[in-house]
Amino acid sequence: MECRVLSIQSHVVRGYVGNKSATFPLQVLGFEVDSINSVQFSNHTGYAHWKGQVLTAEELNVLYEGIKLNKVNHYDYILTGYSRDTSFLEMVVDIIQELKKANPSLVYVCDPVMGDHGAMYVPENLLPVYKDKVVPLADILTPNQFEAELLTGKKINTEEDAVEVMDLLHKMGPETVVLTSTDLPSKQGDQFLVALGSQKIVKPDGTNTSQKICMDIPKVDAVFVGTGDLFAAMLLAWTHHHPKDLKAACEKTVSVMHHVIKRTITYANEIAGPGKRPSPAQLELRMVQSKADIENPAVVVEAKVLQKSSH
Repeated sequence: MECRVLSIQSHVVRGYVGNKSATFPLQVLGFEVDSINSVQFSNHTGYAHWKGQVLTAEELNVLYEGIKLNKVNHYDYILTGYSRDTSFLEMVVDIIQELKKANPSLVYVCDPVMGDHGAMYVPENLLPVYKDKVVPLADILTPNQFEAELLTGKKINTEEDAVEVMDLLHKMGPETVVLTSTDLPSKQGDQFLVALGSQKIVKPDGTNTSQKICMDIPKVDAVFVGTGDLFAAMLLAWTHHHPKDLKAACEKTVSVMHHVIKRTITYANEIAGPGKRPSPAQLELRMVQSKADIENPAVVVEAKVLQKSSH
C-alpha cells in the first residue's frame, strides 16, 4: 500500500531547508511526496544574499484546486513547517480540514515554527492561528521549548514542567508531541541537549495512557539550517513504521539527525580549513551523501522511558 505525503513548505534552489530537507529523505524511505512550495528562494536566508518569490494564499488555493479537480486529493500524511503569513496559514488549515474529511485516518504532522531562544521570528499574529486552528488539527506536533511555552502559556524550568506542557498540548489536539530541544540540563553534562516526547495511547479497555520519553542528544558547535525540517519529516517516517512505539521512532529520528549533522560538520571543517569557521554554503546538510544512514540509521541515541501514566 503506497503512502502519500502532502508537504507544504519552503523551497530553495541551492541547499537544504523546508521541502528540500524533507522530500529526499521521505522518498528514500518509500513515501510518495507531493510538494507545494510556500516560497521559492535562491537559498536559505542565513546567507549574505537571497532572492526569490513567495506563494500567496490564493496561489496555494489554485494549486490545491488543480489537485482536487483531478480527484487525486487523497493523502495519508500532511507535513507543514515554516509559514510567516496568517492568510496562507489559514488556507493551509482549510485544505487540511478538507483532506481530513476525505480521509479520516489522515495524519497531520505539524512543526509550529515560530521562534527560538525566547524570540519570535514570525509575526506575532500567527500565534493565535496556531493555537486556535492549527494545533487542534495536528496529530503529531514538533515544537521546540520556546514554541511549546508560547502555545501553552506555561514556562518550562524542570522535567515536570515539560511533562505538564506536553500533556497540555495533548489536550489541545495532538496525540504525539515531541519537544525537539529544551534548555533543561542533561544528566550527561552540558555537551548534550535534552529532547522529550509523549504519545497518547488508548488501551483495549478504552482508558488513556501516555508513554513519555527523554533523550540526551550530543551538541554540535555550528549553526545548521534545515535540521528542524528534517526532524519533522523523519519523525513522520519513523512513527509510520513504529506507530505504537514513540521510543523507537524517536531513536531512529534523532540518530538520522546525528549521522547527517556529523557528516556535514566533518565536511564543512575540511573545506573551510584549519581554524576557520565554515560558511553557510559549506554547512548545507550532506543529505544525498547520507542516503544509507537515512534508510537504515545505526541507533546512536537511546531514549529513556520516563513514565507510563494513566489518565
